[in-house]
Parts: sequence; C-alpha cells; structure tokens
Amino acid sequence: MVFSSLVFLTAFLPITVILYYSIPSILWKNTVLLIGSLLFYAWGEPKYVFLMMTSILVNYLVGIGIHQAKLNGKRGTALLTAGVLFNLGLLVYFKYFNFLTEIAIRFLHSTLTMREIVLPIGISFFTFQSMSYVIDVYREKADDESSYVVQKNLLSLALYISMFPQLIAGPIVRYHDIQPRLSNREHSFSQFARGIETFVIGLSKKVLIANVLGDAATRIMEWDAASIGAATAWVGAICYSLQLLYDFSGYSEMAIGLGRMFGFEFQINFNYPYISTSVSEFWRRWHISLSQWFRDYLYIPLGGSRRGNTYFHLFVVFLATGLWHGAAFGFVLWGLWHGFFVILERWAKNRGLHIPAPKPVRWLCTMLVVLLGWTLFRIVGVRSTLHYYAVMFGLSRPEYIPYSLAWYINNRTAAALAAACLLCVPWKSILQSRCPGVYAILSQQPFVTARRVLTLALLMICILFVANSTYNPFIYFRF
Repeated sequence: MVFSSLVFLTAFLPITVILYYSIPSILWKNTVLLIGSLLFYAWGEPKYVFLMMTSILVNYLVGIGIHQAKLNGKRGTALLTAGVLFNLGLLVYFKYFNFLTEIAIRFLHSTLTMREIVLPIGISFFTFQSMSYVIDVYREKADDESSYVVQKNLLSLALYISMFPQLIAGPIVRYHDIQPRLSNREHSFSQFARGIETFVIGLSKKVLIANVLGDAATRIMEWDAASIGAATAWVGAICYSLQLLYDFSGYSEMAIGLGRMFGFEFQINFNYPYISTSVSEFWRRWHISLSQWFRDYLYIPLGGSRRGNTYFHLFVVFLATGLWHGAAFGFVLWGLWHGFFVILERWAKNRGLHIPAPKPVRWLCTMLVVLLGWTLFRIVGVRSTLHYYAVMFGLSRPEYIPYSLAWYINNRTAAALAAACLLCVPWKSILQSRCPGVYAILSQQPFVTARRVLTLALLMICILFVANSTYNPFIYFRF
C-alpha cells in the first residue's frame, strides 16, 4: 500500500484516524497504530510481516541484553556485534545476495546460481532504524541523565520500527528522538490540521508533479537513446531529476504530516536541495536523515575529520550510500561520483583554495554534477548511461529521430515542469527575510483560512488524479 492510493486515502487512513481518536488511553492508541502498521505492511506482501516481527523481537532482546550487561559493569560489545550483524545479514541476503553472486560468477568464475529473492518493502529503512536503536543503547544515549534509551516495552519498540508513516520511505527516525512521545504525547486540533496540510502538500507534489514528470521521463529515458535528440535527452534527465525530488520529498512530507496527525514530530528530510551551490551542500539538503545516519554511525566511528584519513572515510560513506540505494554497479558508481566531488571540495577547503566563481556559476556546475549523477541512477547500466551522455552532449547524433521533443512534452507536462522548478526555491523564507511586512499580512487569519480551503481543493484534485491515472509509481520501493 502507498499513501497515494485510493485504498489508503479513502479507507485505511480515515478508519485508522477514527479508531485512534476514539480511544483515550495512550497504550491502546499505540496498539491501534501498531496493528494498523502491520496491516499496512501486509497489504503488499503478507509473508514479510513475520520477517519484520522477527527483526523487532531480536533487536528488542539485544537491546535488553546490552542494557543488562551495562548494569553488571560489562560493555555488551558481543551483543552489539551480534545485533548489527543480524540486521546487516537481513540486508545482505535480501538485497545483495544476487549482486554478490553476480560478482562471484563474473570475477571469480564461481558456480553459484542466482536465487529468486523478493526484496521486502522498506527493509533498508527499518533495518537502519533497528541498528540505530541497538547502537544507541550500547552508547547509553538518553534524553536526560536518568532515562536510558533502552525500551523494555516490546509494543513500543515494535511501533517505533513498524510505524506506517515512515516505514517504507523514511525519514529514518532515531529512537531517542521520539522515545518520550511513545509513552506520553499531546494531541491538538492545530497539530492535526498542520498534519493534514503537510500531508496534502506532499501528496500534491507526488501526484500532480512527480507522476506527471515521471511519465515523460520514462517515455524518454526508456526509449532507445539512438533515436532521440540532444534536447530531448536533456529534458528527459531534467524531468527525472525533478520526479525523483518530488516523489521522495513528497512521500517524506506525507510521512511528516501523518506523524503530526498521531502526535509525532519527524524531522524534515529535504531542504530545497536544488538550490545548492556545492555538492557538499547538496548532501546537507538531500535525504537529510540518511546523511545524518551515515555521519553518526559510520563516518564518525571511522574517525571522521579528527583522526585517520578523512578522504578515505568519505569514500567509504559514499560507497555505502550508493550500495544502500541499490545492488548494482550503477548505484555504486553513482555513490562514488558524488563522493569524488565531496572529497574534492573538502580537499580544496583544507588547502584554502577558493575559486572566485559567481554564485549562479557554482549553482550551475553543482546541478550539472547532480543531473549527470541522476542519469546514471536512472539508467543504472554503465554502457547505456555513457551512450545517453553521448547523446546529451552531441557526441552521438542519431540519423533518424522519429519523434520531436513536443511529442514527449504536452501541456500538462510543461505545467508540471514549470511548477516543479518554481517550488525548488524557498519562497517562504525569501518572503519572510526580504518582505516581512507582506509575510505578516499573509499570515493573518483570512489568508490562513484561504490556505486551508486550497488544501482541501488540492486533496480533492489529487484523489481525482489518482482515480483516473494508471501511472502511480513509487521510486523508493526498490530501496
């Protein structure tokens, strides 16, 4: 089940909300959310609910074991190692087994055979959250000096790992960030209204922008590159880059909105990444929860920038980032592509080198790096990507082009493309800092009411689009 489906919008969410708010006890509210989350996950593949429940139980026992070991004056390192290896083992088997088998066959001439393994939805997200939990217990992270992060209530831990708003697409939620809210959280009409507004904005980005641009990107980038012109190739790459942003950021905003409806506050996951003027800045704005996870649980433990070789640490992080996104050489190269530029920028900064380029030039160079990276990310195959690059830069000119650019871009696609470009800019912050008087006027009650009416209208439009469209993919399902 996905948030942008009729089943979710017209049945699952309304029923869950009604049941949730008809029960006063926080314990039973958590039970409703847990049961709803398991049903949400089971909708697409029931058998993997048992896998997730097994993961929850194992991590619960590991957390309890580490806590008890520390109470007895021991470090609990063996239990931590076992917990991390268990979580990584799930990922390696379900996500990387066939990739490792392919490597063994190709380079080691192994006689291993591929297996038909279905990737459990959201496994990269819930295993990372599980690992952060056991690692934080080992590190004795707490919200205050008297409260360890260890969770002795199995239901609460199960809810944290399986909570449907962020289960299949993030943001990756840290346990210690929401620990207090699992047992004691407040609900208010204003918070619920903010949640609905955030959810609808995310839904609109997904349905009205990402789906429309994704349809165009698919028709262009899955067509034979030898039959499209340079302009069409560039537009296809741009459409896909914007589709990816609004598909994933839209889903993250829907998750944040749903969290607010149920009394939780999740961190933002995207902060206008396409206004970045460096690749390093891009990664501070893109998929923030994943970047922070790798920073806290991989980069810093390796030594970060304080000990060891910082450039090697960054290389490992971006290698892991590429692998996290997919089990293919294309994803690895995509991660290393970004890692190369981040390392280059760090190297230049460490040596006090600064190229006095205007901000628009730095932005254009950054977007070129990102766009070429997304092209590799979309096509995955290295040869096919190089062929597409050749078309983009005019190094390969097709003898015959059956369709012009206008065939791929209709009025609806052009409107979605224009809206996508406009929404890449943080207009609210610009208005607030440069025109505070206008911002104050727009914050008054009549405009707030108009915004809520617009939110309701957008929700109706999105439902109509979902009901009448056969194209409603979710890119991050495969991650």
